Amino acid sequence: MENRNLLQYAFVTLKGMAMGAADVVPGVSGGTIAFISGIYEELITSINNVNLSLFKTWKKNGFKAAWTQLNGNFLLALFLGIFISLFSLATLVSWLLENEPILLWSFFFGLVVASVFFVGKEIENWTIVTSIALLIGAAIAYYITTLPPSGNSESLPYLFLSGALAVCAMILPGISGAFILVLLGSYKTILDAVHERNITLIAVVGAGAIFGLLSFAKLLKWMFNNHKDITLAVLTGFILGSLNKIWPWKRILETRTIGEKEIIIDENVSPFAFEGDNQLIYALIVAIIGFSLIFILERTASKK
Repeated sequence: MENRNLLQYAFVTLKGMAMGAADVVPGVSGGTIAFISGIYEELITSINNVNLSLFKTWKKNGFKAAWTQLNGNFLLALFLGIFISLFSLATLVSWLLENEPILLWSFFFGLVVASVFFVGKEIENWTIVTSIALLIGAAIAYYITTLPPSGNSESLPYLFLSGALAVCAMILPGISGAFILVLLGSYKTILDAVHERNITLIAVVGAGAIFGLLSFAKLLKWMFNNHKDITLAVLTGFILGSLNKIWPWKRILETRTIGEKEIIIDENVSPFAFEGDNQLIYALIVAIIGFSLIFILERTASKK
């Protein structure tokens, strides 16, 4: 936990906005952004602080002591950034996905490639075990990116589970929460519930998300405390395996309609085998910008 001034909290909010922007794209994880901007372990620790002892502190010493124990200022600044991003940048990202997909995916591809190096760099001792952990992480993430999307499901227990799994994915570097919802077939149901203000469905998904976040954060915290290098190796593998999903050049194999939402089944192709304008020069430029952005974020985090 750190004591920050107002300007430093503003930077935490900006990092939250970057996390929110990443989570909007099915295929990019906000957890990756949290990791490379140097706030990942603090985020996991702060989420872990939501437990019974927090309520005991509140009862015994008042709200201020409980807020400090929670690291409330940090969480407030971060989630403020995430929500600002979800409600503002979401529109821009959706427009780019529709109109400039190659350039958007190229930017994220450069960003995620750089993330592989930076998360991997945190591993202090490379052993056979950490190498195997990296390969397992990469294989799992790659396999998830190849799964076909499911049909829509509206059963409440299933939506509770969807909320729990999606939020776990959101805090894992490399695995996208939005993509998990598409795979589970809950993406459209949840989107419709938000548009139609269906309080019951939103509450069930929200309860699932809170349950998933609190329980999964405990496991991650334990892993970081007891098996840090292995945990980092698995996370590096997750990021590496997710690159399959965000390769910019794709060939559409089929289009499925699930409810009112069109799901595209595609495969990766070489830019030279891409039908239409491959925008190769521009794609390389924005990929380099994405790659460089990670260096800037990492240097800012290490200066702190």
